[in-house]
Amino acid sequence: MLANDRGHHHTQEAAMNHQDTDVLVVGAGPTGMLLAGDLAAAGLRVTLVERRAHGISNITRAFAVHARTLEQFDARGLADELVATGTPITRMRLFGRASLDLTRLPTRFAYLLVAPQYEVERLLERRALSTGVDFRYGTELRALSQDADQVTAELTGPDGTPVTLRARYLVGTDGVRSAVRTALGLPFPGTSVIRSLVLADVRLTEKPDDLLTVNGGGDSFAFIAPFGDGWYRVMGWNRTRQVPDTEPVDLDEIREIARQALGTDYGMHDARWISRFHSDERQTPAYRVGRVFLAGDAAHVHSPAGGQGMNTGLQDAANLSWKLTAVLRGEAPDPEALLDSYQAERHPVGATVLRSSGAIIRLAMAHGPLLRTARTLAARVLDTAPPASAKVLGMLSGIGITYGRGTRRVPDLKLREGRLYELLRAGEFVLIAPEGTTPDLPAAPTTPARVTRATWTDPTRRSTLLVRPDGYTA
Repeated sequence: MLANDRGHHHTQEAAMNHQDTDVLVVGAGPTGMLLAGDLAAAGLRVTLVERRAHGISNITRAFAVHARTLEQFDARGLADELVATGTPITRMRLFGRASLDLTRLPTRFAYLLVAPQYEVERLLERRALSTGVDFRYGTELRALSQDADQVTAELTGPDGTPVTLRARYLVGTDGVRSAVRTALGLPFPGTSVIRSLVLADVRLTEKPDDLLTVNGGGDSFAFIAPFGDGWYRVMGWNRTRQVPDTEPVDLDEIREIARQALGTDYGMHDARWISRFHSDERQTPAYRVGRVFLAGDAAHVHSPAGGQGMNTGLQDAANLSWKLTAVLRGEAPDPEALLDSYQAERHPVGATVLRSSGAIIRLAMAHGPLLRTARTLAARVLDTAPPASAKVLGMLSGIGITYGRGTRRVPDLKLREGRLYELLRAGEFVLIAPEGTTPDLPAAPTTPARVTRATWTDPTRRSTLLVRPDGYTA
């Protein structure tokens, strides 16, 4: 749906209440920009506020884009451009022993793409601007309230001037220290799983294997991943040096960690960025409170192991955007049930990511003979049991995520009209049927008002499949 069609979809209720915007998104990271771009592309009024001044940093912590996220980008026409900026990695080595073969993934994107977060943000910001999102940088949320019809946000503008915005819905994508979550009074239970992690982007004298390698040795663990442009991302941890995030870190400390964990520091030099931080495992119990939603790190945060943080947030956004669109257009037979399904589907995924990333980091940190034996056994199972490695690959890549028994990811089917994920770029459901048939849509809370119709390439196939805009079975 083009942006110039947007006025047609505002309901009478919205006009009577004189909302300033249909959806207010707080936080202009990848999650917020994907969500805002989707909503604006559907013809909705979207305002995106960000407390930082405008300008995307070229040094960021996130660097891994998994296969399911690339599929979501493909459904928005962005995947091929992002892939061109990154480095595909087809094997992941865990704990110096287990090797996971990503080419086994059933997808066009059978690899892990090492691409810095700023490239992801650049594409998503450009798309959001092109669809008409109203960006307001240097603007901070101070308070919010809501009633049956709208959310009222009290903001502070770039010059300190108070600003009030009213929206039909508000989504907090504003990170670990979410002002939206705080304003809702929601808890963020969990623990700090690891302290004094160090990160750096460096040059290497010796080129390592083109693998994302994770290993532990002695009191340290480390990994190294290539960006593809001569820079490498290094992360490390040393059990004997547990200091506050504010404690300075230099390249010598990172070199020593790498030598202990990997056996060599590969001649690290010319670090362009070094940081020390800690990692929490936390998840809020509610992703929805009335007309306010949480997504990304505002809803869940976990260890960096597996590189799932940004990816999980982006998939939150893909799940929520089409549901908000259907409700705001007045096209959802049961609006409340559809909006509640966001919590029902995504909260369990967040909990699973917490467990899986936590397990990886704890095995990497293994100390003592029992835990190290467990790590060795886990690596052996992954290396010798294809079903176990396939399950781990599905979890890490997002390809294996399902929403209950009946809602599963649909692969990129080849249809008479083109690839499925090309057809999904219209932002609509796709109804796939045998040639010469026009089946009726099923009656359900998610029954769409608009569909793109497509045809199986196999003339003997007589089934009908309805695919949601996020690429899952409806």
